[in-house]
Amino acid sequence: MKTSWKFVTSILAVSIVSLAASACAGPIKLSYSNFFPPTHIQSQLAEEWCKAVEEQSGGAVQIDYYPGGTLTKAKDCYDGVVQRISDIGLSALGYTAGRFPVLSGVDLPMGYKSGVQATNVANAVFAEFSPKEFAGVHVLYFHAHGPGKLHTAGKPVTSMDDLAGMKIRATGNSASVISALGGSPVAMSMPDSYQSIQKGVVNGGIYPVETNKGWKMAEVVDYLTDSTAVAYTTTFFVVMNKDVWASLPEEVQQVITKVSAEWIPKHGQAWDDSDAEGLEFFLQQPGNTVVS
Repeated sequence: MKTSWKFVTSILAVSIVSLAASACAGPIKLSYSNFFPPTHIQSQLAEEWCKAVEEQSGGAVQIDYYPGGTLTKAKDCYDGVVQRISDIGLSALGYTAGRFPVLSGVDLPMGYKSGVQATNVANAVFAEFSPKEFAGVHVLYFHAHGPGKLHTAGKPVTSMDDLAGMKIRATGNSASVISALGGSPVAMSMPDSYQSIQKGVVNGGIYPVETNKGWKMAEVVDYLTDSTAVAYTTTFFVVMNKDVWASLPEEVQQVITKVSAEWIPKHGQAWDDSDAEGLEFFLQQPGNTVVS
């Protein structure tokens, strides 16, 4: 037992010394691109991930964080990582329709009850199938929001007939849901959705309830249709440039892998907590109504 303990402590000591040596040689500088605005909980979690990696690496890593699409826009984030515009990136599969055919199956309307559930499914599917669609990057982890529901401005939707002719913001597989229900899907990212609904470019959108507060969408819609039975999700990737990953010392790779695993449940729970806050914010707006 004493021999085993000495062996473990020796390994830990070597790892600490290696990380310290890397830090003394100058920190490894990485960049992280995220389309979520800095005030959004998912952006705050990503920034906390950066800080955790920096701290647990003993200063061997330094990450410059770029929220709000300031480095790469949502739809360009994945290619931005491949091309090393950023070393790390977070965005949604649905913003590049057709590019991730295997994992985007998670986004189908399977009646998700929570972000925790959807997040677990996304990571389990990737672990099981290791789809080649992500061969160009090193995957750190995935997370996914809670049940996506229909939000409309000016007109409540109580049946499929009500949806006929309405232009609804929808991305990825949720666009197919809107088409199947009789609406006209219009692809656009969340950053563009507020003004598009406000100006009448679209009549509403299908997205998680958290966006009512996180993106202030409750200010431009009037009705929330409780469409949980056909609730979809959107899967978000967190990936790193493949060559950058390969260049990192093994000890740094271990730190990043460890922190990433710890952050998966944090994201899932945050989606659920923010859904509750989003519903509360929605109902605080004068005249806003939940249609069941």
